[in-house]
Amino acid sequence: MPVAHLIPLGFAALMASVDAIGLGILKKISTKALSFSFMPIIALIYAVQPFIFLKSLSFESITVMNMLWDLTSDIIVTFVGIFILGEQIGSRKVIGLILSFIAIYLFTFEDGESPIEGYVAKIFNLKT
Repeated sequence: MPVAHLIPLGFAALMASVDAIGLGILKKISTKALSFSFMPIIALIYAVQPFIFLKSLSFESITVMNMLWDLTSDIIVTFVGIFILGEQIGSRKVIGLILSFIAIYLFTFEDGESPIEGYVAKIFNLKT
């Protein structure tokens, strides 16, 4: 099974990890658990982001990469908030998180290549 369609997801996960680290530090600064003097570290962390994004554009369009990055970041940062920082979300937000996973799955395939697309196309007599 070719995994080339997973390369953009790998870049998105890397950029999302940068987000999670930066936002985690920001949360600690906001709660006074860390000093404001850590802000330059966050700036340096985020300075790497455009270079990662630029490299990712060799594998996928800006539209898809941005959506993958945003969705992956939302999921990873949410997990950091819940499992590391002890935050809570309600059931409606959990449904949103599940929908993010579904969207990521759909964005990792070219049109007509997703196994789900073939199944849905058969059900509704659509062309893929």
